[in-house]
Amino acid sequence: MSSPSRLLEILRNKGALAPDWAPTVAAVDRAHFVPDTFEVADRTVSRSRDEDEWRRMVYADLPLITQYNDGEKADDGQVGFPTCSTSMPSLMLTMDDIVQDGDAVLEIGTGTGYHAAWLAHRLGEDRTTTIETDQALHAIARRNLERAGLRPYMVCGDGLAGVPERARYDRVIATCTVRDIPYAWVAQTADEGTILTPWGSSFHSYSFATLTVHDGEATGGFSGRPSFMWARQQRRSYGRIEDWYHGEAGDTARTAIDPRVLEDDLDARFAVGLRVRDAWPLLYPADDGSDEATYWLFDDARTSWATVEYVPGHETYETEQFGPRRLWDEVSAAYRDWLADGSPPRDAHRITISPSRQWVGTD
Repeated sequence: MSSPSRLLEILRNKGALAPDWAPTVAAVDRAHFVPDTFEVADRTVSRSRDEDEWRRMVYADLPLITQYNDGEKADDGQVGFPTCSTSMPSLMLTMDDIVQDGDAVLEIGTGTGYHAAWLAHRLGEDRTTTIETDQALHAIARRNLERAGLRPYMVCGDGLAGVPERARYDRVIATCTVRDIPYAWVAQTADEGTILTPWGSSFHSYSFATLTVHDGEATGGFSGRPSFMWARQQRRSYGRIEDWYHGEAGDTARTAIDPRVLEDDLDARFAVGLRVRDAWPLLYPADDGSDEATYWLFDDARTSWATVEYVPGHETYETEQFGPRRLWDEVSAAYRDWLADGSPPRDAHRITISPSRQWVGTD
């Protein structure tokens, strides 16, 4: 039967376990933070049905989804989207590389409490502050942490507002994706302190932003390819194609841009996402062996959609757009501008947060 030592073995074998964190990972049993039923890799794992399999997944280096749809029961036909998980341990270790002994840390998004337990074990309960928006999750995390014998400072409230009464923090670590980094996090971070958060737009949300605070501003760059739940106040839309498309005929044209480039080139997708922040893509391959595909675009407001029909061997592709926005025109213009600028990669971009605004530019 799998045990905590198996997780340690996996992380060591992958080269993910830093010596500073090894005692904490060994001491904090992940099983305290995992419910009896969860989802992993598109399947449901139940402790009552298969204890051995449950333990094998608990001590695997995998994210385990513990909540959908903010805990609300989905209506018939409604898309179930994940809203809480216990994160992949190796990814947590990547984030915690910024933490040093003696730091005071604010965690945005307690979730199940597993990451807060790591911080409290290594840094001390008095130097660990964690905030969770969801009241039910906050209560679950508190019970989980008490079961593990750890009591960090816990708050149920708006994570985007931080926890000012405990400021200032050496490190602020968010376990949810944001599109606009709140200035409250900057104001509550010590000078030369660090903010680390998953960051992006509806179009591309797979980046860590790591910022250093100095004289009331925070500046930093982008790295990694994380996939985290959105902060509830800033999340993108979710749904099925039929939630946008109802058989309407849109305006047609043709484009020379291969839509697969926008799916596969992450630098291009990041750059387009800086301009088109409130719409998202879906590449839908044909199921008939033709290698054809439809590239869909949906806006967060559910008012507009667009398609590009990829056909192998063709040099141009049919486009169709419907609604008050011309989503393909927006995306293709952003892509062409990126090409005209010399196709700067993601790591050439810098993000700055001031009291009045957030902006991203290239070196």
